Order: sequence, then structure tokens, then C-alpha cells
Amino acid sequence: MHKTVFEKYDLENKLKIPQKKQSIANYHKLARKKKLIGLMMLAAVFLLSLVAINAGSSKIDPFQVLLTIFGHGEGNSSVVIWNIRLPRVVSAVVAGAGLSVAGCVMQNNLRNPLAEPTTLGISHAAAFGANIAIILWGAGSIQSTSGDAVIISNPYMVTVSAFFWAMVATMVILALARFRGFAPETIVLAGVALNFLFMAGTTIIQYFADDVQIAASIFWTFGDLGRSSWPEVAIMVTAVFLSLIYFIIKRWDYNALAVGEESAKGLGVNVEYTRFFGTLLASAITAVTVSFLGIIGFIGLLGPHMMRRIIGEDHRFLIPISALAGSVLLLIADTLARTIISPVILPVGAITSFLGAPLFLYLLMRGYEKK
Repeated sequence: MHKTVFEKYDLENKLKIPQKKQSIANYHKLARKKKLIGLMMLAAVFLLSLVAINAGSSKIDPFQVLLTIFGHGEGNSSVVIWNIRLPRVVSAVVAGAGLSVAGCVMQNNLRNPLAEPTTLGISHAAAFGANIAIILWGAGSIQSTSGDAVIISNPYMVTVSAFFWAMVATMVILALARFRGFAPETIVLAGVALNFLFMAGTTIIQYFADDVQIAASIFWTFGDLGRSSWPEVAIMVTAVFLSLIYFIIKRWDYNALAVGEESAKGLGVNVEYTRFFGTLLASAITAVTVSFLGIIGFIGLLGPHMMRRIIGEDHRFLIPISALAGSVLLLIADTLARTIISPVILPVGAITSFLGAPLFLYLLMRGYEKK
């Protein structure tokens, strides 16, 4: 006996209900998996922080480290941990999170997987500003102690100049995007052009400098977490924390942008405002971090790309977990920098580039193979 149209429709709906339930169950299962990865990354940040605090030329028992953190430490260990190691470790956590989440937002806003503070010229603009302060304004010198260590005689002047020029680069890019209507791809190319412009400016300034000034300016460019003390850490924490809250609030807009500009507009997203303000905040985080610590490359590329391959494009999870991944990467790099040939401390910027470049190539090759 033939079924009527209504009977067929009812039968199809009954068959679809289990499929819908299965899809919803899979969605919740996937969300739980992403939350679990986030908790694991948070635990990794905590454990690596303890390892980093314990690592160093002064041998301090791990139990003594915990006692000192909770306010029951002894004389020397308390000074070493609270004045030297803790500011360094907190800087690694905060700077890693800031650079990684800045890369994540820039890649989404500009729809370019290579978008990050270094490729947009912001880091080299900060280096240009630091060279102006060190060479033209005399903020660099060599300390007359054992080893003739290079020091920056006026770090605040260097920081202010680096921040100013980093924001100049940011404003140029945003102005091009805002008033000339550049496409996201063109903005990245404009960033590359700015990169070369500021590198050329730095080279010209260094050409007229003496040996001491060149040594001081190159020392600043390396990137070093040991420069930060508690006041600088407080400024970085404030900038990164407030920006992270904003990015998390705008997570649905970033998900819509990931689908496409037209789709985002159809969903009611103010694309121009979201793209402009997100890029401005990401650049501001970078400017604050680079001006205090120097150039630290590849964190903004590696953190988001690693997490994107593990948890996907959902920015509800990608933004906070990318921040945690950046903290993990910078903590590992800094711990290696302090322990590989201890007591000599290598510049952490060189370690992140040395480890980050082959790892990033590997991620690119894995992505290409999957396609």
C-alpha cells in the first residue's frame, strides 16, 4: 500500500530526530574536549611556572620555593625569588599570552595566517624607537664590571621611544585601512613595507654610532625577560588582561568574521569597527610588551596556529587557549635560555626564533599535506 505525502514527511522527521540528537551530543562532546584541553594548558602554565622559578644558577630547593612564594622564605632565597625570578616568570606568562592572542586576533581580522606583530612592522618600529633613544639620545652604555656587560643607562627613555614608534606603525596601518579602504591582504603587504622601512632607518642610525652604542642597541633588540621589574609587570598585566576580556566578549563576532566578511555583515556584525578596534588593541599589547622586553618573535604565529590545528577555529575557545599556549611557549623558551649553558643566560628572543622557525615550518608542511 502506497504511503501518503504526510506519512512520508512524518517518517522522514522521525528518522532525522536521532540524527539531530547525535549531532547535538557530538557538539557537546567536542566542547567538553576543548574545555579539557584548556584546563590541561592552564595546568601546564602552573607547573612550568614552578619549574621556571626553581631554575637558575642559585640552587634553591623546590620546597623552599613554595615556602617563599607563600611568604615563609628565608633571606637570600626570598630576595632571589621575589626580586629576580618571579618578575621574570610572570613576564613570560603575561607577554606570551599577550603576543599569542594578538597574533590570533590579527590573523582573524586580516584573514591572513602570517599576520602577527612582527610581519606588520610593529616590532621593528619599536626597535627603531629604541635605537633612536640609545644612539641619538645617549641611553646606552657599557658597564665597567666583570665581563663588561652592556646595560641601558636610561631604560625608561628607551621604553617610551620604543612604544611611541610602535604605535606610529600601528596608526599608519590603521589609517591606511580606514581611509584608503585597503583590503586585509593589502594591509599585511603594507606591514611588510613598514618592516623594511624601519629596518632601513635602524641601519642608518647604527651606521653613525660608535661601538658601545651599537652593542647597546643590538642587546636591546635581542629580547630579554630579565629587564622587567614589578612596575613593568603590572603595566603589562593590566594591558593584556583588559584586552583579553574585550577579545573574549567579541568572540562571536570573530567567529562570524572567520566565515567571511559578507556573512558577518549579514549576521549584524559591524565589520569595520570590529576589525579596526581589534587590530588596535592587539597592536597596543604588542607595543607595550616589545617596548619593555625587546623583540620576541614567533609566539604570535606558533601559539594560535598550534591551537587552531588542535581545537579548530571556534574563537570562544581559541582566544583563551591560544593565550595559554603563548605562556607555555615563552616559559619553555626562557627556562631553556637560562639553563642550557648556565650561568650564562641566552636572549629569549633568539631561543624563540631558533625553536619557532623549524616548528612553524613543520606545522605548515603538515597543513599542506592534509590539503
